[in-house]
Parts: sequence; C-alpha cells; structure tokens
Amino acid sequence: MVLVSAIGALLDGANIHHLVLDQNMSIIEGSLGILPRRILVHDDDAQEARRLLTEAGLSHELRGDD
Repeated sequence: MVLVSAIGALLDGANIHHLVLDQNMSIIEGSLGILPRRILVHDDDAQEARRLLTEAGLSHELRGDD
C-alpha cells in the first residue's frame, strides 16, 4: 500500500495522470494480498512513467512492455 502511494506521488509530481486499480479489494479479500493493486497510465505517458520509476530505483516493480 505504501509503495502504491509512493509511486502515485511520483507520477503526480511529474503530472502523469494515473489510475489505481483494485485499491479496495483488500477489504473483500481480507488483506491477504492475493489481488495486488495496479497502477495504470495512458500509453502516451508510459515511456515517461517508466523512466521516472527507473530513476527512482523502482524498475523491478514494472511489468513487461506489452
């Protein structure tokens, strides 16, 4: 949860609009972490968002570029 907030703050700081999915699923699943939260950015912002997260040392959190 803290990681999602930190990434959201980085994206906000760079004015990259994003959407957090599955944010409220922890209530349904009982906070087991089975359904991870996901952050989506528009295709037009994906390269900049990847660069930003890589520079912040979070490249290991990125999914493949598909």
